[in-house]
Amino acid sequence: MRAGFSWKSAREMPVFRAWDGQGQRAGSDLRFLRGRAGSDLPFLRRGPWRILLPMRPATLHLRSYGAESAKHAHDHAQIVIAVRGALEIDVGGRGARLDASRAAFIAPNVTHDQRALDDNCFLVLDFDPEALGADAMEQLYRQTFLPVSAAVRRLVEFVQLASPTRTTPEAMARHCMPLFIGALGAGVGSASRLEPLLRLIEAAPGESWPVGRMARESGLSASRLHALFRADLDCTPQAWLTEARLRHVEQALETSDTPIAQLALDAGYSDQTALTRAMRRISGTTPAAFRKARRSR
Repeated sequence: MRAGFSWKSAREMPVFRAWDGQGQRAGSDLRFLRGRAGSDLPFLRRGPWRILLPMRPATLHLRSYGAESAKHAHDHAQIVIAVRGALEIDVGGRGARLDASRAAFIAPNVTHDQRALDDNCFLVLDFDPEALGADAMEQLYRQTFLPVSAAVRRLVEFVQLASPTRTTPEAMARHCMPLFIGALGAGVGSASRLEPLLRLIEAAPGESWPVGRMARESGLSASRLHALFRADLDCTPQAWLTEARLRHVEQALETSDTPIAQLALDAGYSDQTALTRAMRRISGTTPAAFRKARRSR
């Protein structure tokens, strides 16, 4: 395309990625044109030329992680969202636990590693970073860990049900990626109002956490707390508390020899029977069976 390249033609094009004449990725010379649908069209200035090539196609995968992974990096952006289970992840020196309430953004060429805590399945979105636009990418670089809203969870459930294999069909990936980016992007730059409360509970799951205390810790009324849990996590406060306590117990069952009766008390249950009943209802197994299965691996 010569210097006479018009804004009209730019608006009619799909999103592209810029490279220089030797096939190298554009650096400081990258500029953006505003696309017809609000996307940013990068192009490279090289004398009278603007060089454009298509972006890498986005992909969606359902993936399970093992107990440990070596540190690694890749040249595409990635978002990891829990379908079931949890894992501990370190992204560029920042660590967190990924579960139903928290996803991770991994920027290109950022070293990361993870450790799965139980039987798990995660939805992994691989995409070109320019698909987000410069502003959203900058926010994601800063935030790394993202609250998972009810809208994101519904999208995850749809992809899981509609995917016959662990790699989703290309057409589905193409149509779902903008929905995921939009739903996750709605929370970029402003963490959920519940985030401080969730972290308090995770740090001390065995303490008493009635709704009244949760509301006071959050500076909210009980009704507003319930509404936020429904909007952000698609569950009640007590349902989330139960899941947090069971995650705590499952991690201890896998990594320690602490008696189950003591783990029940530490997690806020009245006795081992109450823990067993809760775990069977939520996970379909018992503490003893869970520990045996993990130790036999």
